[in-house]
Amino acid sequence: MPLERLTDRVVIVTGAASGIGRATATRVAAEGANVLACDVTPDLLAEAVEEANKTAAGGEVVGRVVDVSDEQQTADAIADAVGRWGRIDGLANIAGILRSGRTHETDLATWNRILAVNATGTFLMCRAALPHLVASRGSIVNASSTSTYFGHPWMAAYAASKGAIHSFTQTLAVEYCKDGVRVNAIAPGSVHSGITSTVQFPDDLTKEEGKLVRRIMSPTGFGNPEDVAGVVAMLLSDDARHITGETIRIDGGTHA
Repeated sequence: MPLERLTDRVVIVTGAASGIGRATATRVAAEGANVLACDVTPDLLAEAVEEANKTAAGGEVVGRVVDVSDEQQTADAIADAVGRWGRIDGLANIAGILRSGRTHETDLATWNRILAVNATGTFLMCRAALPHLVASRGSIVNASSTSTYFGHPWMAAYAASKGAIHSFTQTLAVEYCKDGVRVNAIAPGSVHSGITSTVQFPDDLTKEEGKLVRRIMSPTGFGNPEDVAGVVAMLLSDDARHITGETIRIDGGTHA
């Protein structure tokens, strides 16, 4: 059973309807937190909230439909959490989308949408939450990716967005360290989740291009969202009180 390291704390989780976000909402609730679970998919979000409340350790999990790329919706989500519980102690920015394809065939609308959700959405949530996290000396965990460190072909927009999150995380960590706010990121790789199921490699891959695909696959097989959620919970807790500005790879040794 998880430790109750987050008892009485308030944590906001985006992308909470599926995959890593859903596992994170469930995990931090099981560690005692009150959770505002945010996502754009109402039906799946309702299921995730019901599931998380079954194993919650004294806290409450509440769902809210939020498009993180929308400035007003992100501000309203933060206000909702503060209005319900009076504070915010943690923010887990897990929401993200991925569209794969050859870079020269990627249209501008696709590029802009991926950057809007992944990078701008992370910024908007952080911007709205930071005054409250300064007050509570809280913690942020952003979702980057192993594509930040190693080229992932046919994922140019996604990789660019995750690289932005990596740099943004380091910047926030330095900027707000004297305020007692810790800011870290996770870099999952080879993890079963809703986002990985959308990856479609070109049908006409050459043998050499096939090697590029195998290069980003874990030698130990795919991990589960719960493998990542445990790391997020740790980073949000006092067990990580001396960790800030880090991006932790969770990829089963893919890039060891």
